[in-house]
Amino acid sequence: MKKEIKNFLAEQFYDLVPFNVDVIDKDLNIIEANNNFREYFGDWEGKKCYEVYKKASSKCSHCKIKEVFEEGINRISSESGIDKNNKICHYIVHLAPLKEKSGKVKYVVEMSTDVTETTRFQREYNIFFENVPSYLSIIDKNYRIIRANKKLRDTFGEVKGKHCYEVYKKRSTRCRRCPAALTFKDGLDHFSSEIGTTYSGEETKYYVNTSALSKNEKGVQLVMEIANDITEITELQDSLRKSHDFYATLIENSDDGIIAINERNRTVIMNTSAKKILNWKSNKKPVFNYLKKMLPDGFFRNPNGKGGIARIEEATIVDTTGKEIPVRFSALELKSKKDILGRVAFFQDLRKIKELEKLRLEAERLGAVGQTVAGLAHTIKNVLMGLEGGMYIVDTGLRQGDAHRIIDGWEILQRNFNKTTDLVKGFLSFAKGRLPELVPTNPNKIVEDLIKLYYQTAKTLNVELKAKFGKTSYSFPLDPEGIEACLTNLVSNAIDAAMMREDKKGRVEIRTNFKHATLVFEVNDNGCGMDSEVIQQIFTTFFTTKGTKGTGLGLLTVNKIVKEHGGTLEVDSIPKKGTTFRMIFPLKRLEMIVKESKKIK
Repeated sequence: MKKEIKNFLAEQFYDLVPFNVDVIDKDLNIIEANNNFREYFGDWEGKKCYEVYKKASSKCSHCKIKEVFEEGINRISSESGIDKNNKICHYIVHLAPLKEKSGKVKYVVEMSTDVTETTRFQREYNIFFENVPSYLSIIDKNYRIIRANKKLRDTFGEVKGKHCYEVYKKRSTRCRRCPAALTFKDGLDHFSSEIGTTYSGEETKYYVNTSALSKNEKGVQLVMEIANDITEITELQDSLRKSHDFYATLIENSDDGIIAINERNRTVIMNTSAKKILNWKSNKKPVFNYLKKMLPDGFFRNPNGKGGIARIEEATIVDTTGKEIPVRFSALELKSKKDILGRVAFFQDLRKIKELEKLRLEAERLGAVGQTVAGLAHTIKNVLMGLEGGMYIVDTGLRQGDAHRIIDGWEILQRNFNKTTDLVKGFLSFAKGRLPELVPTNPNKIVEDLIKLYYQTAKTLNVELKAKFGKTSYSFPLDPEGIEACLTNLVSNAIDAAMMREDKKGRVEIRTNFKHATLVFEVNDNGCGMDSEVIQQIFTTFFTTKGTKGTGLGLLTVNKIVKEHGGTLEVDSIPKKGTTFRMIFPLKRLEMIVKESKKIK
């Protein structure tokens, strides 16, 4: 019965085992093989083992079959061959001798197991381990590195047989807070941020993750440590933090008020200056609806200016008490490529500047009055001398009974009395400080009326009087009487200068122009002109080029009225060619005077 079972097993053994089996003689001929072998390597009948296994024409140089025949002992070999589909395969071969009763080896049995997938996986694992862009190491329970990848070796130097703390940190003892020690203790993953030293002595920062790699009944035996270099990230974080602190400090300490909202209209920035200007006492930032009450509409509309910037030279904001505050205002839309991040407002408190402007205008007026007073004594002295002369002539005429002498003396007295009256009235008008009564006025209309008034007079003096109007439909806030007085003085002076031409072709032109939010009046003549010395005196003393006909207060009065409008008076003159007087009025200053006048009322 046993013999029958034995024969039955022998007949079916080849096809029962789950691996490739073949029998080889001393000449390396395959004399028997199972179905697994045929399915794996193909037909084998009449072929030698290297022809079937390797698809080669000669014996393998490292063949171990000869050793099995000679020594009669088993051998194991790892091989690479070619399967029946001509694909490279990997397999483990067990070589076992088949002996005769005499003990002589007659055949060798080859039993091979396919490890192609295992080999491929091992190769891929090795490639991954070696080239992964992290510091990768395997550590035993003594904290020695038993394997390390290329990046770790390149960064920290030779690692074989060294402790992890020696390699990473150049320490002689284990780190106090070692994540690997925790993993050895509890078998769980642990994380930590560390600072190490490269083989070249440079500091490096990295983030470590430790995981259990091998366990047995005694616990964790091996730990895999993966560390990612975060030096550049840390430096970038530090740089971003410094940049943030830098700009935050600038914003917080700016004299201008700064308020920024994000894309959801939530206030994210409100610096100290903004809080001070708006009288904001709360620690919380204002909500959007509150901002709409405080800031100009220009902040809430899409800026139309260059670069998405809206600028308002003079705007009004409202503080928490309802008080209106004049500011220079600009709004900027914040973008990142095509995404809208929010918007920011910058505003400068103009209250002090406006007060200084008022003080400056008053100081200029008082300065001019002071200079005028300085010259007043001399002028009065001349007038008194004229009065004394007239009185002397009248007195002698009376004593001598000379009627003609009395009449001559009386004319001198009357002329100097009138001059005294004009001087006092002009000076009182000049010295009187006031805010002009500004009303919407068409500048071209003032010039038209003046041309009608002086045209015939100028013509009789051989002077052509004409006008050149700038294109504007805007009504400017002006004091019509004051501007008319200025133009009357300038036109009168211009006619006097133009009538002196020998060719009798005098010309005076009055021009208006509006450009860059500024109104300009010009009075131009082709008269005798003035040199630089004369120009330096015309606004500061009782200087006149008209002899006894003038008081010297005309241009001083013009300059005063122009300054009361917040404007400036300029003069260009070329001797023997002519003179141009220019009155310049910035619109924003005119509007400021209107507001000041309303407050006084």
